[in-house]
Amino acid sequence: MPKGRIRIRLKSYDHRLIDDTCQKIADTAIRTGASIVGPIPLPTKKEVYVVNKSSFTDKNARDHFGLKIHKRLVDILNPTNQTIDSLMHLELPVGVEIELKM
Repeated sequence: MPKGRIRIRLKSYDHRLIDDTCQKIADTAIRTGASIVGPIPLPTKKEVYVVNKSSFTDKNARDHFGLKIHKRLVDILNPTNQTIDSLMHLELPVGVEIELKM
């Protein structure tokens, strides 16, 4: 039986998608007998891209495009072998980047 914790960091452009993924991970961990801490929302990273509308005549006319990267942190404490096996076979949506640390 493994001791310690599993730390899961999730990143996504869509906050609803990442919240659903956190809920699936939490339900799976609780159902298999592990306890969880989280999901903890981490600061949202905002990226703004500025593009000129015209290359020569209207130098001051610009468009602003932005992206928001939402992040969550979930800790699974005292995972069992069944917890690890269930998390490996969990169907997660496309568009969520997952980073695991044991």
